[in-house]
Amino acid sequence: MCALKVAITGAGGMANYHYTGFTEAGAEVAAIVDMNAAQAKAFAGPRNISKVYDTLTNLLEKEPDIEAVSIVTPNKFHKPLIIEALNKGKHVFCEKPPALNAAEMQEIIDAQKKSGKTLMFDFNNRARPESQAMKAYIKQGRTGRINSAQATWVRRAGIPGFGGWFTNKALSGGGPVIDLLHMIDLALYFMDYPEPACLLAVTFNDFMGNKAFKGPWGIPDAANGVTDVESACHAMLTFKTGQCLSIRNSWAEMNEREIVSVVFQGAKAGGKVERLFGRDGIDETAIDSCRLFIEENGNQANLDIISEHDETMGRTRAAANFIDALTGKAEALNKPEEALILMKIIDAIYQSASSGTAVQFD
Repeated sequence: MCALKVAITGAGGMANYHYTGFTEAGAEVAAIVDMNAAQAKAFAGPRNISKVYDTLTNLLEKEPDIEAVSIVTPNKFHKPLIIEALNKGKHVFCEKPPALNAAEMQEIIDAQKKSGKTLMFDFNNRARPESQAMKAYIKQGRTGRINSAQATWVRRAGIPGFGGWFTNKALSGGGPVIDLLHMIDLALYFMDYPEPACLLAVTFNDFMGNKAFKGPWGIPDAANGVTDVESACHAMLTFKTGQCLSIRNSWAEMNEREIVSVVFQGAKAGGKVERLFGRDGIDETAIDSCRLFIEENGNQANLDIISEHDETMGRTRAAANFIDALTGKAEALNKPEEALILMKIIDAIYQSASSGTAVQFD
């Protein structure tokens, strides 16, 4: 049986996670696409990828046997590239966020339904071992209905450069609200993605001009670049089911350390999936925890769930799940309809913060 052939569009930092996950799941990465020829060749060479293209259009014209495309580009280009690949009959795996906004996501869903192809997004924190362990307890009914949750991704000093595409709203769609949406998605995943009802949010832009708050990723600053996104957000979201979710996302906020977590309170038990960083963005200092807070034999007890440490925070496993879903070996970890709900929530955060009033969902 021939291996499924995949092309990666974008040779940036996340591309290697896609490559590793795809190949570990048995797929062949047959081509790389990037307008920067030197970067594309540097990625292709050590991985023995023989085909290099400057645009997805050229790839799709010349490589008809490519079955799936992954997209690792600045956020602005997600929608057009996804739709182009779907329209050519290719399955698609795309980095987060799904799009710049909900309207774009709806266009993507329309194209996906017309194509009949599989579309998934890299909500990699769902694929973390501790997240899957917690989800198993939730499915078993151990927690009962999750009534409330707190989604947190806060950095003390983690702005990803100044003036590059991350800080340019036209290219990124926003700051940490859209960049660090993973814990919002993970909380919704645990809560079975209920329909949102009402949201109130506030955003701040403190420290966006202070390079002491730049993160350690080495993304170069752009001289005279645009810096027009928020640095932090606080929001409260209610659902039509009666559940609620509080949200805190930041790139730069006076906090003890970087915290990445979902904490929840259920009818039978509470829980927490958390990663603590000793230094912003440096994984080797990370401490992962997965715990249930229960009542047992008349006692309050904490159940530590021991799972494998995953340095990639699920990134490789998420890419592998895409291939496994295509080949019928596993259920897809996410659906386009969930991405639409998530983008409606992101839109509402920005709308509420701008207007100073609560947003009611249809």
